[in-house]
Amino acid sequence: MSYHVPVLYNESLDGLAIKPNGVYVDCTFGGGGHSKGILERLDAKGKLFAFDQDADAQNNLPADERIVFVPQNFRHLQRMLRLHKVTGVDGILADLGVSSHQFDEGDRGFSTRFAGPMDMRMDRRQGATAADVVHSYAEGRLHKLFEQYGEVTNSITLAKQIVQNRKHLQSATIEQFKAMISPVVKGNPNKYLAQVFQALRMEVNDEMGALKDMLQQVPAVLNKGGRVAIITFHSIEDRVVKNFFRQGSFDETPDNPLMSVTKEEIFKVITKKPVTATAEELKRNARSRSAKLRIAEKI
Repeated sequence: MSYHVPVLYNESLDGLAIKPNGVYVDCTFGGGGHSKGILERLDAKGKLFAFDQDADAQNNLPADERIVFVPQNFRHLQRMLRLHKVTGVDGILADLGVSSHQFDEGDRGFSTRFAGPMDMRMDRRQGATAADVVHSYAEGRLHKLFEQYGEVTNSITLAKQIVQNRKHLQSATIEQFKAMISPVVKGNPNKYLAQVFQALRMEVNDEMGALKDMLQQVPAVLNKGGRVAIITFHSIEDRVVKNFFRQGSFDETPDNPLMSVTKEEIFKVITKKPVTATAEELKRNARSRSAKLRIAEKI
């Protein structure tokens, strides 16, 4: 079983327009698939900084002195590069999907297929687990996170079910949690549970907060003419990336011809529409179905 099959591999590497002697960042090293591709396009002077907060990823490092592994969340991008005396880079890549390895390790709690703990922490050094979220969040907060991050249709009912039952029902393991919410599962159970687990995972790992933190550092870190390529798997992530590339902020700007919004242009958007997987890749890797790649170049 391979650790992780990188999605939109050629599209993202081509989109970075890699300079052989450049300095690059892979924000999500994982199985090292995208990093391997970057290294193949670099010469002896090129350099790659590979970030990953999951300690397991370090086992995939190639024996290559051009790569520097940074065992941190990419939200610390600028600070970590400064520690390595790097002030500017020529390209940044981030693949925001969870690695297949994390889904396939039952004791990590990412997948509904296993009887593991309700954990879901990508960085096991951090505090709260999915079980902690389920046990401690107020009903309104649970409802919001299931609605926004999981697009769960009956998020109000689900939040109520959890809060009403968590006092007397255990939910420390995946099986216990599934049993607790089973009376309110709607539609296809597998799809429903996948949405619920996605919402909890995004909350536990503060994935939206980390993405915004990283994006805000990109203009300062990226050299002029450098490119940033980001692969998202969720409509909220994609919207955040799209807005930031277009206007350097996370706000939706109204399409009103009577309103003149003056904004400083930071990027030239290379992908007018997001790049998605080809039919061939979809056949090879089902995970690529929801992947969207956006690329921008610093002006």
